[in-house]
Amino acid sequence: MRGHGTYMEESALTASVSGVVEQVNKLISVKPIKTRYNGEIGDVVVGRITEVQQKRWKVDTNSRLDSVLLLSSVNLPGGELRKRSAEDEQMMRNYLQEGDLISAEVQKIFDEGSLSLYTRSLRYGKLSQGVLVKVFPSLVKRRKNHFYDLPCGANVILGNNGFIWISSTNTVEGEEGSGGFTQNLEEPIARPEREVIARLRNCILALASCKMMLHDSSIQYAYEESQKYTISELLLPEPLLDVAILTQHRLHQMEDD
Repeated sequence: MRGHGTYMEESALTASVSGVVEQVNKLISVKPIKTRYNGEIGDVVVGRITEVQQKRWKVDTNSRLDSVLLLSSVNLPGGELRKRSAEDEQMMRNYLQEGDLISAEVQKIFDEGSLSLYTRSLRYGKLSQGVLVKVFPSLVKRRKNHFYDLPCGANVILGNNGFIWISSTNTVEGEEGSGGFTQNLEEPIARPEREVIARLRNCILALASCKMMLHDSSIQYAYEESQKYTISELLLPEPLLDVAILTQHRLHQMEDD
């Protein structure tokens, strides 16, 4: 059955755009690779605060319009459950200010297409020390879990919007009961941990440049296959392509098994 991004040519279904094939029962569609993020309810996203407004924050989530994070959709410091007051509204910039990175979940989609986010869970909140990587949203594979603690010693948040956050396993993004607003920027990250983060960043960009789907297995395989190269060598075209090909081979082996 013909879906978006396809057409019939001589009784054969043909793609009209370059992208990722999606199949739901008999409906086959092709999702373009180069596209803005179209949010769905329940998506995990990583975004950057762009503006503080009355009772809300504007968040850049790589979509056509800025997303909205309402004051009523965040945990208060200390985990208090109460109605938001005028004092909370005055303290908004102390919670989140312009430039802060957050992880959140899409709560609903407004009529004009903008997204409403919420962080009413301890797994979401302000992000502190780490690296942000931007890829096309269509390359992030949709799964039930998008928070990964990789064996190589790093935490990865694969945002459905194409924003990927890499941080050290020892980095605490939010202390218990803090409401997800704390940042530990004073404690330095050791050099070996920074090297792991940098290698993961280059591996993700290598997979993205070869238009490979990003998930925990592909990133971990790419990290393992990249060990024969230095971190800086992974920026060169030949090692980049070699790592992507070896990763794809291991993924095919995993599927065959």
